[in-house]
Amino acid sequence: MDEKNIRMIDVGSKDDTDREAVAGGRIEIEEGALKKVLSGDLVKGNVIAAAKTAGIMAAKKTSSLLPLCHPLPIDNVNVDIEPYERGLYVEVAIRYRGKTGVEMEALTGCSVALLTIYDMVKNEDRKMVIGDVKLLEKSGGKSGDWHR
Repeated sequence: MDEKNIRMIDVGSKDDTDREAVAGGRIEIEEGALKKVLSGDLVKGNVIAAAKTAGIMAAKKTSSLLPLCHPLPIDNVNVDIEPYERGLYVEVAIRYRGKTGVEMEALTGCSVALLTIYDMVKNEDRKMVIGDVKLLEKSGGKSGDWHR
């Protein structure tokens, strides 16, 4: 076998454990546009609701986007979106019981929620900046708990 080839990790012999992961990220939005987002006064509708839905959908579809990710029957996805001084902060928490972690699902959900915000607000502010997307914590599995 050529060791340089990519491969999906075999998790078949691993024990099922409770697993959780939380990812967060930010989008900077100009003050006037942010006010419109928060008041629900945008042409495309409710930005927060759309971004939450997109984050949930993306987390569930992660294995379709990332070639080496296992498809997982996720138990719960929670997307929280809050204003902060320069825009919106998105946090995605995933819960699942199984053989592999859900870090990629949390990161994917967070990224797509942020992209949805950008898409819905771009007519008001093309200078938005998405950034600081990162894993905040994970628990479960052989490697145990990790917190940023």
